[in-house]
Amino acid sequence: MKTTKFITTILSVAMLFQACTADFEEINTNPNQLTVGQIQAIGMFEPLLYDGANQWLERTWFWNNELMQFTVFSGGTTREEHRYFISDGNFSNWWNFNADYANNAMHMYELAEQENNAALKAIALTWKVLYLSNQTDIFGDIPYSEAFQARSTGNVKPKFDSQKEVYEQMFTELEQANTLYAEAKNLTEPGRDKMYEGDILKWRKFNNSLYLRLLMRVSGRSEMNSASKIQTIANNPDQYPVFTSNADNATVKFTGESPYVNYFGSTTESNFTTAGRHLAEQTINMMVLTNTSNETLVDPRLPIIGKTNNSSNSWKGAVSGGTIEETSSSNSGASLLNFEVFCRDNATYTFMDYAEVRFILAEAALKGMISGGTATSKMHYEAGITASMQKWSELGTFSVTPTTISEAQITAFLQFQGVQFDANSSVSNLTELIANQKHVALFWIGFEAWHEYRRTGYPELTIGAGTLNDHILPTRFAYPSVTMATNSEHANAALANMGGPNDMKTPLWWSKQAINQN
Repeated sequence: MKTTKFITTILSVAMLFQACTADFEEINTNPNQLTVGQIQAIGMFEPLLYDGANQWLERTWFWNNELMQFTVFSGGTTREEHRYFISDGNFSNWWNFNADYANNAMHMYELAEQENNAALKAIALTWKVLYLSNQTDIFGDIPYSEAFQARSTGNVKPKFDSQKEVYEQMFTELEQANTLYAEAKNLTEPGRDKMYEGDILKWRKFNNSLYLRLLMRVSGRSEMNSASKIQTIANNPDQYPVFTSNADNATVKFTGESPYVNYFGSTTESNFTTAGRHLAEQTINMMVLTNTSNETLVDPRLPIIGKTNNSSNSWKGAVSGGTIEETSSSNSGASLLNFEVFCRDNATYTFMDYAEVRFILAEAALKGMISGGTATSKMHYEAGITASMQKWSELGTFSVTPTTISEAQITAFLQFQGVQFDANSSVSNLTELIANQKHVALFWIGFEAWHEYRRTGYPELTIGAGTLNDHILPTRFAYPSVTMATNSEHANAALANMGGPNDMKTPLWWSKQAINQN
């Protein structure tokens, strides 16, 4: 554990995306430091898993949940992400995190190659793409083809590849990983894999499910030919296995024993919720449904995700992006996150789940990317909701009053107005329907809800009067100032390619906004 952290320090982000500093040169020439050859690939695998999950979990809570109006920090002005106050330090935090972990994934790959370990080579490629796909989807153009070359070539000022180029390279590496998985054997130390217990088929399913996610992300760009590849994956489950049940979910199973301890395991309920973080109005409105007969149905997942906080036991959301006065006044009685579900030493964290795959296929069928039309789209849509319900039902057992979701509840939900899939509706309406339910299902999964919002434009969000950034929900994060200073030529070229200044208002290449502007 200590050795791995030492390696992480040596192989710092400075090697990847920005110029070396004098301090880094000193570290890099210190004869007492460990070198990469002094650790095995499996030693780098574990921190990428458990520490990566915890880092992802923290960022999901702080940024994605606030930007996407799942939650609102309404207890003061110390955290104002829901008002789009995001600092240069925050930009650096994300930039360095993704770069650092992708860097370590590639060193894991180098070690696995020396060890002739196909399984760990494949996993390393999957990790690299997972982290750098988030890097490009957060920032836009990033170094990729020239990244990770400081040790081998001395290049500490890599060029920034366009998002199109980044995606093409990620797809190539996911293909390489899929081939490696096909020839690999299960991990020889399954106890060190707290996600899949060394089962390489499940790792392969994760790799190809991630492939589907990213293919759909760029599907609005015809030059990427996503539809053809999605069809190939859907039609060839032996060659491209993907998730087929919740048992395949990319879920880190923290044990509660160091180092596998959940980030929120030691937090208090006051710090997690009552100090000022509430469920947002948007979340409550999407999960407490009312039909034209004025009948109300509460999404069965809501009492697991959250809990009521007033004498009438009613669901109430806080105002996201409002003025300080608006948000403060909406605080009273606003619903909270379910502390007991999320804050345990052994609470799980999911990078990607089966429900997401079914929603991807639902959209693909609706838009003719795979065969079957609306009938197949409906099948996948309902399966996606069902999978999400079943996942949260398992987590509901940890509530103070254990709460599970029955098949009857799922059926009633699928048939309720506003959720029911009507094959006679327009493609536009069904696209929104799928996107909205996918949004709910993506709660607590990285930045996926934000990525999908920018791709689809759904769900429709109300931008509050108290927001910054010219009342524009951030379209990207800005490059950190240190990157702009140390690799200015390439960073500025990237900004010129993206067509905007270094701010949070320039749309990304794959986004609905950018496509509509062309």
